[in-house]
Amino acid sequence: MVMRIRRFVETDTGHRVPNHKSKCRHMHGHRYRWEAEIEGEIISDKGSSDEGMVMDFSDVSDILNKYIHDVVDHSFIVYEKDHEALEALSLLGENHRTFVVSFIPTAENLAKWAFEQIEPHIVSKYEQKLRLVAFNVRETPKSWASWKKY
Repeated sequence: MVMRIRRFVETDTGHRVPNHKSKCRHMHGHRYRWEAEIEGEIISDKGSSDEGMVMDFSDVSDILNKYIHDVVDHSFIVYEKDHEALEALSLLGENHRTFVVSFIPTAENLAKWAFEQIEPHIVSKYEQKLRLVAFNVRETPKSWASWKKY
């Protein structure tokens, strides 16, 4: 039987959308929610630690923490061509957590980026028996984006 599970981590992260027509062009932050949706067969190996599960939720958390949370939590995500923001952030010194990306850090682009970071680790963890169906990024309680590969 195919089943889907979801697990999320949250981060406090800053960004800006440099060309945006309204207030999103200013430096600001969000309490982001990064959510993986995973699909696979329920494990039926008798006596297995994962019996009855698609994937152990703690394994999903470990992956999300390592490749998302620990990378962007309490950091500022900035587009590599946003020279004004890069210059301002450089004044904060080497110890400032600045995460430079090759795309404008909208929720949509961050969902795609997160999917690409997580997918190889979900697939390899369970020998390609699972697939990452979607990755959702919530910026606010009312606003989120979802990236689906299929």
